[in-house]
Amino acid sequence: MPKRRKWPNVMTKIGFIGAGKVGTALAVQLSNKGYPVVAVASRTFASAEKLAEAVPGCKAYENVQRIADNTDLIFITTPDDAILEVVSQIKWHKGNLVVHCSGAGSLDILETAQKTGAQVGAIHPLQSFASVEQAIKNIPGSTFGIEGDGPIVDLLEEMAKSLDGKAIQLGAGDKVLYHAAAVMACNYFVTLMQMSTDVWGKFGVDTNDAIEALGPLLKGTVNNIINAGLPNCLTGPIARGDAGTIQMHVDALKAKAPKLLKMYCDLGLETIPIGIAKGTLDKQKAEEIKNILEDK
Repeated sequence: MPKRRKWPNVMTKIGFIGAGKVGTALAVQLSNKGYPVVAVASRTFASAEKLAEAVPGCKAYENVQRIADNTDLIFITTPDDAILEVVSQIKWHKGNLVVHCSGAGSLDILETAQKTGAQVGAIHPLQSFASVEQAIKNIPGSTFGIEGDGPIVDLLEEMAKSLDGKAIQLGAGDKVLYHAAAVMACNYFVTLMQMSTDVWGKFGVDTNDAIEALGPLLKGTVNNIINAGLPNCLTGPIARGDAGTIQMHVDALKAKAPKLLKMYCDLGLETIPIGIAKGTLDKQKAEEIKNILEDK
């Protein structure tokens, strides 16, 4: 059993309300690390049973109240829009530890539980989960955004560490910006990939072949970001000050993919300061590229 810090009473039982990707991944991996995950309820009993089958010693319940009645630490891993409703329909007990896993939601959505004497917190795995199987595989080593006060933070941090992850503590009002940044880095990365494959489609390459071709480039870029850091990881025509290439890009997109031109130029304008910070883009070339991108 992982060592727990500073919590006055030994926490013995963990329950989950919500058996989707996040709930299943956390339940399975915490159980693998020795935490006693003993109960689960979900919107459908079938999904609760499926999670329970994946976790030794875990029992599925049809009634969410049974989770609060029979466990000490309750993870609410429902879709974000359902958290408030779930919290409000349960009779919480003093001593319950109630934790949600929303990326953008703060502790105020647990106010009903807190008013009854429950301790409240939040832990959000900063990870992309395309399926339950990938969620179970991806969650170890993730960063976890944590909210709360006092001992519950220590408990959540210890859980993050047991999953080989890194914990960052978020203050009141930080959560939405934290999540918006994650959306830009992750979800909009997918959007950019869709835009790139659409452009390849203009010269006859289908989406799957484009993904296969661009995949090594994406992996190399991520490795550069991690290993070289910002701004040194930036490569390409803006980093080099290659205004002629940027002009050719603008002309080609204007002719063949006009719907993508504005996004290309807007992102280019945001990239200029990175090139300057790297030291490979001088002010004269930066101004030349800026004029091309603004003159779209």
